[in-house]
Amino acid sequence: MIPAIPGIAGAWSLRRTLLVVLLGLTFTLWGFSAIIVYLEAGRESQELFDQSLAETGHLLLALAEHEVQEHGVSAALVIPVAQNRNHRQYLLFQVWDTQRRLLYKNAGAPDQAFAAPAEIGYSWRSNAGGQWRIYTSWNHSGKLQIQVAEPASHRQEISSRFALKLLAIGLPMAAMAALAIWWSINRVFRALRRCADEVALRTPDDLANVSVRGAPMEVQPLLQAINRLFVRVRQTREQEQRFTADAAHELRTPLAAIKTNLQVLQRARSDAQRSESVTGLGLSVDRATRLVGQLLTLSRLDPQSQPSPELPVLDLAVVLAEQLPAWMAQAQRQELLLQADLATAPCRLQQDHVLILARNLMDNAMRYTPAGGTLALSCRSEADGVLLCVSDTGPGIAEHLRERVFERFFRAAGAHQPGSGLGLSIVRRIAETHGASVQLDAGPDGTGLVVTLRFPAPR
Repeated sequence: MIPAIPGIAGAWSLRRTLLVVLLGLTFTLWGFSAIIVYLEAGRESQELFDQSLAETGHLLLALAEHEVQEHGVSAALVIPVAQNRNHRQYLLFQVWDTQRRLLYKNAGAPDQAFAAPAEIGYSWRSNAGGQWRIYTSWNHSGKLQIQVAEPASHRQEISSRFALKLLAIGLPMAAMAALAIWWSINRVFRALRRCADEVALRTPDDLANVSVRGAPMEVQPLLQAINRLFVRVRQTREQEQRFTADAAHELRTPLAAIKTNLQVLQRARSDAQRSESVTGLGLSVDRATRLVGQLLTLSRLDPQSQPSPELPVLDLAVVLAEQLPAWMAQAQRQELLLQADLATAPCRLQQDHVLILARNLMDNAMRYTPAGGTLALSCRSEADGVLLCVSDTGPGIAEHLRERVFERFFRAAGAHQPGSGLGLSIVRRIAETHGASVQLDAGPDGTGLVVTLRFPAPR
């Protein structure tokens, strides 16, 4: 199980919320629907009962009219009713003439009229036995009147039976729907709990992908995003481990040189030996300082960062022109000729990073170009982007090594100039964060090296 995380304010349960909302909505809709069905069925049944009461009354009135015409009636005639069913509980009738004489009635009907002679149609009456529904009508000649009475308890009994049947059918269906909702929600959250348990039980070194098998389709994008994050974390961790190992390895050389020079300095017997040791010590310290600076620069470049569309649009020529006097002076000290051709080239730049990139390219070119050589720095704007070129007349790089030189700490065999092997790695990483490409080529006559960077045009 996943341990509870303390200090989470306002935490709430998605499963509990879904269960409460869906179950509450299910039973509310079922109850509301049941009430509507019951009321509508009651209204329809009242209409059917009233229609049946009226048809029965007209049928009895026609029979009574026929009997009076054929035989006449001198006293009230009670019509017997079969005893296999007590109809007196459900339907009573009376037939009256214009003189208010009771001509016919069925067993159980009283001698008093159910309703006043002037009342025609439907009405309600109350007596000691409860509510009665009355229907009153005259024949066509207006000589006979029929009054039919039905107890309201009969209708209520039928409505009660209907309500019981509705509950007997509806409640199990609502319970099944609630069970299905509970099962579905728990099945979804079981898959989430399984994934959470799988991640919680892992060690810090276990960054394998989370299994998406059995997870709902709606949850799979979240799990896939977590897996992509794990991939990036793995890559970053591997790069950091390699970086740490390589840095430790590379730092051994200048540190060993510093230690050696200190030992020689301690054992020096003459000023010349001490001066030589101090010079060597200074060179070793400079190399270590440069290496540490390059390492810090590389560590600040996020290996997972992407080109940002929010970088400001700057003129690359203006950015490079600020550093041009320092590069001219350095080239002059090393007896090199530096040619610059900086045309307006607006593009999206992170100025500090682009200056680091340019300094690394120019430093490499000056260190590997022998005295009397020529360097060229240029930039210009083209239709599909901005070009930055740095070329030299040094030994160049063999074609089969031009991709490997971008690896950290890689130095081609035979490279006698001091260096860390990080310069071009930093150049490529900065270029990637700007969405730029880097290409290495030989010079026009097959010698030297031409480094070309193409930055995307600003949109």
